Amino acid sequence: MVHHYRLNQLRKGDVEETQDSEAQALLTDCGKKTRPRLLPLLLLFSLISCSLVFLPCFSNLPFFYFGSESPLLTDKQNPLPCSDADASDCIYCDRTGYRSDICYMRGDVRTHSPSASVLLYSWNVTASMSLEKIKPYTRKWEMSVMDTIDELRLVRKSSTGDAQDSCQTNHTVPAIFFSTGGYTGNVYHEFNDGLIPLYITSKKFNRQVVFVILEYHNWWMTKYGDILSRLSDYPPIDFSGDKSTHCFQEAIVGLQIHDELSIDPALIPDSQTNIQDFRRLLDEAYRPRIRSLIQEEEQQQVAQEQRQVQPLEVKQIERTRKPKLVILSRNGSRAITNEGELVKLAEEVGFEVQVLQPDRTTELAKIYRALNGSQVMIGVHGAAMTHFLFMRPRTVFIQVVPLGTEWAAEAYYGEPAVKMGLKYMSYKIGPKESSLYTRYRKDDPVLTEPMRVNKKGWEVTKSLYLDGQTVNLDLSRFKKRLLRVYTYCNYQTNTAM
Repeated sequence: MVHHYRLNQLRKGDVEETQDSEAQALLTDCGKKTRPRLLPLLLLFSLISCSLVFLPCFSNLPFFYFGSESPLLTDKQNPLPCSDADASDCIYCDRTGYRSDICYMRGDVRTHSPSASVLLYSWNVTASMSLEKIKPYTRKWEMSVMDTIDELRLVRKSSTGDAQDSCQTNHTVPAIFFSTGGYTGNVYHEFNDGLIPLYITSKKFNRQVVFVILEYHNWWMTKYGDILSRLSDYPPIDFSGDKSTHCFQEAIVGLQIHDELSIDPALIPDSQTNIQDFRRLLDEAYRPRIRSLIQEEEQQQVAQEQRQVQPLEVKQIERTRKPKLVILSRNGSRAITNEGELVKLAEEVGFEVQVLQPDRTTELAKIYRALNGSQVMIGVHGAAMTHFLFMRPRTVFIQVVPLGTEWAAEAYYGEPAVKMGLKYMSYKIGPKESSLYTRYRKDDPVLTEPMRVNKKGWEVTKSLYLDGQTVNLDLSRFKKRLLRVYTYCNYQTNTAM
């Protein structure tokens, strides 16, 4: 989570530096005296005249080409590299992105897992051998984790017909190569670094694509198999575990990523796809399993209940149904120490309350069902807040923000939640609501100036504010939020009826 803090702090610094330089330039310009403009106009006229004379010499260059950024990737009207039907024996790597590299291959593409390679055979006898290396993971900027990611060699060479490289499985659809290594195991990273970028990259293929996975994990496939089945009609390939040669006519190595838990339609050619489309895909993925869960519960209920409920009574129950509020509970760091009192308070306000404490083994369909059927989700800032993706638009997400985590809470969960159409509300705790209040003087910067303390580095932030505090909510203050949310939920319910 806060690994992103480094990236965005760098960006923030760049913006501030740019703004300072622009302001300084503006002040400088304002202080200049007015000078005669005739000479500059004559020079400009001369330059235009010369450009018209020499323009044919540059006719092969794209108009308004600005150096390192590829026009193919910035112009939505142009096709992706190597996607032209006439393009063959093509390898193109875009390394301009800050978050990830991505390579495109077209032609006679073959896997060769023993050498960690993807081979492109060229039938052009004059073609020279070339080599590209790529780590297909979306945290390019963070070298510490990228050092743990398996590297792929993309090799272009003349066709030799070697038996060891002969095709054992021919595929008629493209391949997408990506890694499930790195921070996999943390739900935020699994969605932000993997599943959402996979959705962005694969959507244009309309499920006619094969996923080739580096650092393949059986548990990951079990956990996210429902989602992958909505992205591809074909079984995924374990790149390292499958030693056979798979052949494709087209391949993408690496994933496209936009921002924190979000999708930018402007970056997807000929598409208006957004994060709400991804949420609808989750709905499709988990609907069959949720139906089976409901059937199981109904069968158990029929077996246990002896009395019958009259239809009139059922309708009355539906009319008086309370809005559902789900609390995502934590143990240890950033736990709500008076959670039991919070549950009682929410029930007194009028909510039906459910407490969830998901972990790596919790079936996602069950979490999805609970949140998708609720009107409110409450949780303390942390990876579990990623589950706001399971909420329906116009429902409420209340994020409890501990000391020292304000910036990260807004950037990673608050802003993405708003983009998804949720009613987002942050509850920033006061110093007295933090366990740090009992460990430091009242005027200590740890309590009064968390932003300044965070500048000491990630390790300080992690040990102090992420791992070193719990939360004891001021319930009288928090109750005001609950009352406003309850009123909103009732209004939404009455409007929908």
